[in-house]
Amino acid sequence: MTSADESRAPRVAVAGLSARLVAQSAARAGLNVVALDIFGDRDTRAHAGMWFDIGGNGLSIDRARLYDALERAARLPRMLGLIVTSGLEPLAGELARAPRVPRFIGNGAQAAAVRDPRRFFALLDEAQVAHPDVRYTPPADRSGWLVKRSDGCGGTHIEWAEDVERAPAGAYFQRLAKGRSMSALFVAAHREAAVIGFAEQLTVAAGRLPFVHAGSLGPVQLPWHIAARIVEAIDRIVWQTDLTGLNSIDFLLDGDTFSVLEINTRPSSTMALYEAAWPDAWPRGLIGAHLDACLHGDLPHTSDTAARTPSLHAGQRVVFAREGFTASRAFSDACFDDPACHDVPLAGARIEAGQPVCTMTVSAPAFCDLRDALDREHARILQRIETLCTS
Repeated sequence: MTSADESRAPRVAVAGLSARLVAQSAARAGLNVVALDIFGDRDTRAHAGMWFDIGGNGLSIDRARLYDALERAARLPRMLGLIVTSGLEPLAGELARAPRVPRFIGNGAQAAAVRDPRRFFALLDEAQVAHPDVRYTPPADRSGWLVKRSDGCGGTHIEWAEDVERAPAGAYFQRLAKGRSMSALFVAAHREAAVIGFAEQLTVAAGRLPFVHAGSLGPVQLPWHIAARIVEAIDRIVWQTDLTGLNSIDFLLDGDTFSVLEINTRPSSTMALYEAAWPDAWPRGLIGAHLDACLHGDLPHTSDTAARTPSLHAGQRVVFAREGFTASRAFSDACFDDPACHDVPLAGARIEAGQPVCTMTVSAPAFCDLRDALDREHARILQRIETLCTS
């Protein structure tokens, strides 16, 4: 897109802990992106015409800075609206009603139907959709139970129940269940859904947090009879909740059975996998499908993609710092020039132990090759940190 084209392109604001992936997809859709996040990574800024820092203490969003940035973004010409990413789920309803901010493009008030655990698991029971055992008061024996906050994301809201003396307000207890950690990405409009595909979720243990999100692999081709039952469950949930746009459902797959964990009512990081596997199906990126669903009520035709064996599989993995370090210019430049590296930190950025450094992506014709390829990329980045950065 030329600078003249950019000056005439519609704008969209993208806000969350990290805006890079959605900003990248929105840029592919021909939009002029205004990014709001806490990192300001180099590739985020490369895909955005404007960036606002909304960081608070640690890895958190400052509410006042968020609203100030949104009010400034709303005054820009040709502003279509606001798309949120992870970290802003608790504010979705409020942002959808707030004055002087861009129009909310996604799930506003309807998100509460699946974000409120009491409403969500009651809905699953009514629809006869399986889920792990859930309680809203501490079980007598906490071994084998998790405690989850309903306002969290990325696994940072999950702890072992045995390690928590007093659960925070709004938390619930869920029994640990067996199964392969999976997700399905879908687009919804007018109480109907189109499933984009299935992916395997990667997690790591980090201190007291047993299941921190660390990436994904996909698309995964599930047996037809299993995929059909999951699609049916999504259809029932969407019919009851009127979700709109891009959403993802997390579930555990154990043989021929599955149990639903939660729904993320916003674009998911897994959309990068499907854009890589089926680029011809999403020439405007999946954010294009999100806008079509939210603004016009149009759903994509997915029967020829999600059911088709992809010629390419993709994987993504977050690299977490083993020790604290400061990103050097050489490290930042090497990562920015590396096509497998995303969410590239600026030179001089301080990254503490346990914090995300960047995201590595790989692709392979065979799904079984993705893990080894990601392991190699992960080791390469750790070596780059050791060689080019100072503690």
